[in-house]
Amino acid sequence: MIQSTTTQARPDANTSHEAEDGLALLDTLAILAVHWRLLTAVPFIVSALALGTTYLIAPTFTARTTFLPPQQQQNSAASVLASLGALSGLAGGVGGIKSPGDQYVALLQSDNIEDRIIDRFKLIEVYESKYRFEARATLEKNVRISLGKKDGLIAVEADANDPQLAADIANAHVSELRRLSSELALTEAQQRRAFFEVELTRTKTKLTEAQQALQGSGFNAGALKAEPKAAAEGYASLKAQATAAEVRLQTLRRGMTDTAPEVQQQLALLGSLRHQLARLEVSSNTENDADYISRYREFKYQEALFDLFAKQFEMARLDESREGAVIQVVDRASVPEYKSKPKRAYIAIAAGLASLVLSIAWIFGRDFVQRLRSTINENKLSTCAPNTPPNA
Repeated sequence: MIQSTTTQARPDANTSHEAEDGLALLDTLAILAVHWRLLTAVPFIVSALALGTTYLIAPTFTARTTFLPPQQQQNSAASVLASLGALSGLAGGVGGIKSPGDQYVALLQSDNIEDRIIDRFKLIEVYESKYRFEARATLEKNVRISLGKKDGLIAVEADANDPQLAADIANAHVSELRRLSSELALTEAQQRRAFFEVELTRTKTKLTEAQQALQGSGFNAGALKAEPKAAAEGYASLKAQATAAEVRLQTLRRGMTDTAPEVQQQLALLGSLRHQLARLEVSSNTENDADYISRYREFKYQEALFDLFAKQFEMARLDESREGAVIQVVDRASVPEYKSKPKRAYIAIAAGLASLVLSIAWIFGRDFVQRLRSTINENKLSTCAPNTPPNA
């Protein structure tokens, strides 16, 4: 009997809760129905006012340009580097930009380009700024630069009240980037060209000095017999490789410690080359006519080194000429035909919805306050009422 009574009581409790929820929902709808005029008029008026206000705001036009940034591609120097032995790692040390797209985005946001654009279009007067840094901050807000993760394209979006000015600012970023990139040694080919140009000039001077010293030395058949031409050229080639290995080691030490595997490997290679050179120099000192032989070998060494640097310099110049116009514009910014801001419909709808929510909150808050006051008044009346005598 007890179990059946409990089982019957539970459905009754659930039914009572559902009935209470239904009554609460009906009360809520009743409260809103009483104030339907307010809930209709307020959002309509607010939306109309917001829409009218948007016509007082100056329209903003957005122009967009996209271009392909310079890419690190396999260049014509790679095949030559593979045949130069120890010198093959030289170009890798002086170049090697990992993320050219991110670097060019940073250049577009630099003060160098921003100041040039500010002066070019007189943006201090356009933005009504008192100082240059204020105009620069406004320009940064009106220009958005992004790098596509999938396609690798850089997009520049510029906002302005004048559509022509918006297009000009967007396109000016590309032209100023071309100017700045031509002034800086950014690409791997430009860095190699600058490096090998210095080395080529230095080696040419040393080659001339070695040639003059060789011409001033004595010559006889015994000297050629003691040091054949092939041996001299082999010594010169080995010494050129040792010099290139030293340059490569200095390049690695700029960004790595001596305990790095690359540095240790290069140290082992340099030590092996120096050991072979020491053996050749010791054996050559036992021969006759050492003065002529040493000068001849120095001349061949400078000549071999000059040939290596000359080849690399020419390859770098060819690669640099290919990279000169590597910034390729995909979509040039045109004059926008329609404004991008303000979005009148969006503003009107958002203002209407916000006013509707606030109106509903105000209605329920007012109803809650009225109910609370009514409850307090009832409690006061029940407290002040005279006590009735108990039943006999």
